[in-house]
Amino acid sequence: MPLIAALGMYDRPETMGANNRLWALMRDALRDMGQDAPQELTRGNMALMAGWLSPELLFSQTCSLPYRAKLADKVALIATPDYGLEGCPAGHYRSVYVARKSDGFTHLDQVAGLDFAYNEALSHSGWAAPYADHLARGLSLRPTLRTGAHHASALAVANGRADYAALDALTWELIEEHDTFADHLCVIGTTPPSPALPYITAKDPNPVRIALTQAIAALPPADRATLHLRGITQIPAKAYLSLPIPPAPAGS
Repeated sequence: MPLIAALGMYDRPETMGANNRLWALMRDALRDMGQDAPQELTRGNMALMAGWLSPELLFSQTCSLPYRAKLADKVALIATPDYGLEGCPAGHYRSVYVARKSDGFTHLDQVAGLDFAYNEALSHSGWAAPYADHLARGLSLRPTLRTGAHHASALAVANGRADYAALDALTWELIEEHDTFADHLCVIGTTPPSPALPYITAKDPNPVRIALTQAIAALPPADRATLHLRGITQIPAKAYLSLPIPPAPAGS
């Protein structure tokens, strides 16, 4: 089976070109070090869990909940991206709660107990973080709609199929930039920050980390801006593994 390189987590039409160019720089840096590297990024099913579990995984990005629940003993951490997200330390992110502007909600406690859309049970920002946050605040959480993706959760709220959702903060920034339905949504709260989505490999992480560092430095500023990528930082595995694994929503 060929080596896998993928960037599926924030890969949407507007970011694909920048992701391709980031990988091309990484690929060339790896080959210059005498390392094998695939010509192009993998997309589709192998860019997510199927690829993360493959022994041929060279480079990918996963969510912190799949990492701590299923992958920690199968992959090595390469680094964690720093997206410069508001209210977050370097290499961290948080969930953003969104509701419809037309409903007039301004605080999380106004929507707690109403219909909540989540992308999937194995998502940190879409499920684990809001679950822990509601629990800590003593608020009710009623997951009624599984959408399969953060973008779909945001759209479900905009279309009236759910009252609110929790989105990865970077995904929300990309939605604000590129999707007109964002005009119908407003932020009504956030979860506490936690370590952002790590880059992982099933191979030796050191050459991949070197190639990634060189590639980000060489990436044109416009592409870095498109990806919101400021650089990378090292966050230890224990920082991910110390986060709780929530129960899955009923019926998920």
